[in-house]
Amino acid sequence: MQVNEEKEFTIQKRRCLVVFVYSLKQLKTLKRFGLIHYVSRRMKYVVIYMNEEDIETSEAKINGLHFVRKVERSYRPDVEMNFAEKIGTKAAYQYEKEEGFEVEELSTQIRLAENV
Repeated sequence: MQVNEEKEFTIQKRRCLVVFVYSLKQLKTLKRFGLIHYVSRRMKYVVIYMNEEDIETSEAKINGLHFVRKVERSYRPDVEMNFAEKIGTKAAYQYEKEEGFEVEELSTQIRLAENV
């Protein structure tokens, strides 16, 4: 008996949360929220990876725990990581103009210490 099922592999979008804690005794409680990637015993923080769609609810629940100092979200998925077109071109140095921020180039003179 042969079963010809086509299994499709889909990449699950993940995001990292950095949870700063007062004590690492409650580490088992954090395991139920996602995959614990790293634990810093000296600086007392835990890096947890979880699915992107669960991040909002889990972040609120983790922030409400009594042993949690603060929770920071990783912004790496939001950053454009395709640098292939920009390397070695002027596009790498171009910035979008933002309101209230203006760059002004000043002409400077270089003087030697002997002539001062």
